[in-house]
This record gives sequence, structure tokens and C-alpha cells, in this order.
Amino acid sequence: MKKISIFILLITLMLSCEDPVSVNLKDAPPVLVVDAWINDKAEVQKVFLSQTQPFFEAEIPPAITGATVTLSSSRGEVFSFVEEEVPGEYRWNPNANGNPINEIGVDYQLTINVNDETYQAVSSINRVPEIDSIKFTFEEERSPFQPEGFYGEFVSTDPVGVGDSYWIRTYKNGVYQNSPFDLTIAFDAGFSQGGAVDGVVFIQPLQDSVNPLNEDRDEIVPYAPGDSLFVEILSITNDAFFFLQEVQIQTQRDGGFDEIFAEPLENVPSNILNLDENSTNRAIGYFCMSAVSGRGRRLVE
Repeated sequence: MKKISIFILLITLMLSCEDPVSVNLKDAPPVLVVDAWINDKAEVQKVFLSQTQPFFEAEIPPAITGATVTLSSSRGEVFSFVEEEVPGEYRWNPNANGNPINEIGVDYQLTINVNDETYQAVSSINRVPEIDSIKFTFEEERSPFQPEGFYGEFVSTDPVGVGDSYWIRTYKNGVYQNSPFDLTIAFDAGFSQGGAVDGVVFIQPLQDSVNPLNEDRDEIVPYAPGDSLFVEILSITNDAFFFLQEVQIQTQRDGGFDEIFAEPLENVPSNILNLDENSTNRAIGYFCMSAVSGRGRRLVE
């Protein structure tokens, strides 16, 4: 009891000695940011261009306007992305152009010309499994983290052949669940490379990843009657998988005392390259092509 009392006293003293610290960071030159995740769905495809800003800046990042953005395939097709009403948003409409981007195994090259410099990146469309079913199951309270209620899951089988990567997206009541802790990726049917789970049903934790957390991230929010769940699986390249894995490390942070043991913040490596090797200008962000499968269901009483 004496040791416990001393420990509590030390903790109290440490907390009472906390002072706010103001960190002055040097402003780095702005860098081109490329958000180019293009898929085979029959909807408008978009590439977003912006630039970085100071770390503590709370404004929306400045858009990059007036760029030329094209996508070309290994079959000789060229898709021109046009900036329309939204600054920095470059669009291509498959319904208006009549030539969808949906060939599995075809390589694509993204080219961006901005401020007299050219940036390029390469990706391909890989296969994606169909979603067999969406299920809801009523569960009793298991812990304070998982209260009583209906929980969703999806069932899908990874095709035979090691090396398939996926991004699993969840929409609850039509709203994309896009907080850092909602980011779910898979390598074959498991969480990581080397998991030896090829050609089987996705492991249960991946199936259960479609149950969002509350704002405090301390409790899973069950589905209620009337709620809808829509799940998408996007095929991604292995390089894109490792990119998103690094994004998870950089963004899934609880803050507070845990940050003492967290990896330092840093830019995630990009596949966007400046063709001028002598230029000091670089880009961050990512370009990836995806095939998409999806399935949804509404929970009825």
C-alpha cells in the first residue's frame, strides 16, 4: 500500500507540472499533392490536385488549377481529365465518353503537367472478388466496447493465387465511413503479406470491420432496424497496399500519452514522380487503378 501511495503521488506531481508548449515550425515550400484513386465504376472519375500547407494551418489546402491531366492505357487509349466547376478537381465521365476503364490486367499511366513540369505514375487494374452476402447478427453485450445490438459482416472469398490486395470500404445509411480508424485493407484474405490465407473466405476480423466506431472510438456502434449497410471491395496494387498501410500508421493515432511510443510523423512515400530529375519539386499522394465489387443490405425488424 505504501508503494501504491508513492506511485499515485508521483503521478499527481507529474500531472500538476504540465505546461502548454508552443512549437514554432519552419514553413516548408509547398508540395504538389495528388489524390488519384480511379476505378472501373460507371460514374465520374476524379483526380484532385492541391498543395501542402503549414502543419498548424486549419484552412482547406489550396487547389492546383490550370493543370493538364491525362490517363493513357497500354492499349493506346487516352482519357483527358478536365477541370470544370470545382478548382483542383479534374473529371472524366465514362457515360459521356462511351469507353469505360474496366480492363483487368491493363496498365495505365497518369500524366500531370503543371507549372511547366511533368509528373507521372503507373498502375494497373487487378481482379476483385464478388461479395457473396451481407449479414446482420444480434449479439449480447460482450464488453463495454461492444454493447448489445445488431452487428454487420460481409462474406467474400479471395481468389486462388498469392498476392491480391484490397481496400474495403463501408457505407452506413449511404454515408462513407472515412475516419482514419475506418481504413481497412487486406492482403489476400488476411491483414498482411505472409499471412498464408490465400484463396479462402476473408478472415472474421475483416468481415467485422464494417461496424463503425463512435466519435470517441471507445465503442462499436451497432446497426438499428432501418439502417443500411453497403460494402465495397476495391482491388489495389501491392504498392498501394503498402502505401495505405503507412497511412494507417500515420493517421490511426490516439494521441495523449500513447504518442510517446508512436512512430514519428512523416510524409508517406508516393508513386508520383517528377520526370525532371534535376528539379527540386516533388509530389506526394498516390495514383491507383481499381476494380470494384459491392453489395448492400438493409436491416429490417
